Amino acid sequence: MHSPENCFTSFTQSIDEYTLPQKFTFPFYYDPHPLCLLAVSELQHHLETQTQWQHNFGLVGTCEPSHAESAVGKMFGILLVQNAQGEIGYLSAFSGKVAAQNHLPKFVPPVFDMFAQDGFLVEGQLVINQINAQIEHLERNPEISEFSLLLAAEENAANVKIEAHRNHIISGRKDRKAQRVSAEITLSPADFLQLKTKLSNESIGDKNQLRDLKIYWDDKITLAKQRLNKLTDEITLLKNKRKTLSNNLQQKLFKQYQFLNIKGDKKSLGDIFSDTVHPAPPAGSGECAAPKLLHYAFKWQMKPLALAEFWWGEPPKSEIRQHKNFYAACQGKCQPILGHMLEGISMDENPLLNNPAKGKTIDIVYQDEDMLVINKPAEFLSVPGKNISDSVYLRIKELFPKATGPLIVHRLDMSTSGLMVIALTKRAHKSLQKQFINRTVKKRYVAIIEGVLKPSEGVINLPLRGDFEDRPRQLVCHQYGKLSETKWQVLEQKNKQTKVHLYPKTGRTHQLRVHCAHSQGFNMPILGDDMYGRKAERLYLHAEFLEINHPITKKLMQFKVEAEF
Repeated sequence: MHSPENCFTSFTQSIDEYTLPQKFTFPFYYDPHPLCLLAVSELQHHLETQTQWQHNFGLVGTCEPSHAESAVGKMFGILLVQNAQGEIGYLSAFSGKVAAQNHLPKFVPPVFDMFAQDGFLVEGQLVINQINAQIEHLERNPEISEFSLLLAAEENAANVKIEAHRNHIISGRKDRKAQRVSAEITLSPADFLQLKTKLSNESIGDKNQLRDLKIYWDDKITLAKQRLNKLTDEITLLKNKRKTLSNNLQQKLFKQYQFLNIKGDKKSLGDIFSDTVHPAPPAGSGECAAPKLLHYAFKWQMKPLALAEFWWGEPPKSEIRQHKNFYAACQGKCQPILGHMLEGISMDENPLLNNPAKGKTIDIVYQDEDMLVINKPAEFLSVPGKNISDSVYLRIKELFPKATGPLIVHRLDMSTSGLMVIALTKRAHKSLQKQFINRTVKKRYVAIIEGVLKPSEGVINLPLRGDFEDRPRQLVCHQYGKLSETKWQVLEQKNKQTKVHLYPKTGRTHQLRVHCAHSQGFNMPILGDDMYGRKAERLYLHAEFLEINHPITKKLMQFKVEAEF
């Protein structure tokens, strides 16, 4: 049984020199508070030294080669709190399960224990598993395959026979038409009339044969279907029953997840997601560290002060997660839940609502009546965003009010600086866009990577797609991802960092950032990558070289702007 005493952790050292947070952390973009860093340090020490449970995080020196495939890193979180006695400490949590458990000493419990042995989920899943076993047994009946093949053979034979007769009708129609044309000239009116009647009867006979042929084969196919359905109807009924039971079980589960907020209001998982774009909560909703921490704090009348979440262990195969790095709460699962749980809490402002381009100017590198080449500053949107309209598009539109067409030919990430080409006419836009689509444009980026990169050059090929549960992050997905390719070359190495040239062949969203940070790429994020690595004063990625053909004259043009870093 959990209580506020066995989950509340006091700091092991004095915190008198620390200033408490004035407002709660904005959980979707933050720098950890110094007291959160201290709490995380203590929790990570606990993870390294505790012996009460074992989990294969895949950390170097703790994972046998034979167990490398089973390594699973996890997201952990701490919540800085003030308890009912006025003491400052922290709560700890992990996302999902660790060591095949969702209850571990020191960590807050789940909001709802779906895996309790006497719970309805275990009982309901047992019934569904029994139905699965029944379905598998029935599907192993060899007669199902035999009758399926027979049905397919009958349908194929019907198609062949009916199509052959249709071709016979078409051929006969052409032949009868030719006879009528010839006979109208050579025969007497009476003989011509007699011939027309004969040809008409032949046409009717062909159509009647087609009708009878269809009836014959329909009967044969119906009989084959009936024989097959006798075997599959029971399977279909069981699958429908399984679907209904599964949906009912899921809805019941959604109701059991009741999330508290500081006002004491409870709201179920189903109700929270009912007003979202996707009303069905994503798998694992409510099992992340942040909602578990906040729910526990509210349940035991603790005041939340600040939040921090970090990754511990081997990165997932698809997502980008670096050991010990801090990460924001996810958009898909956590944003709707935390929207309810943080109601009434004084919170830091959302920094993503501030215009990062304020006070910055765009340098025009080249200009003529058809196009521009500009040097976009870092932290400057290419096109208007959801919350911020200031962008390259709007600035160019203001500078060139008589320009026609969409203006923007390609984009750079907001955090990336460097060369962009702008079309001032529709004709130029069409020509330039075609060059990008056909991948005839040559681009070169320069970046600084966190780590020492070996060997000196190479190519990265990774299929990318959007993370539907945490946009705009990207995933490596070998099933549904789109091909992305980047050539690279090392320029210099110093201070445990590597400066590289990057040559993207494709232009996927966040391609260079993912290729650098992902474990199947460099496994070293770009310095200052606040999405896939760690924040710095800027993202050290710059589009320094661009080669295109002029959209009208077709003259080869090259542009280069050195990075400011």
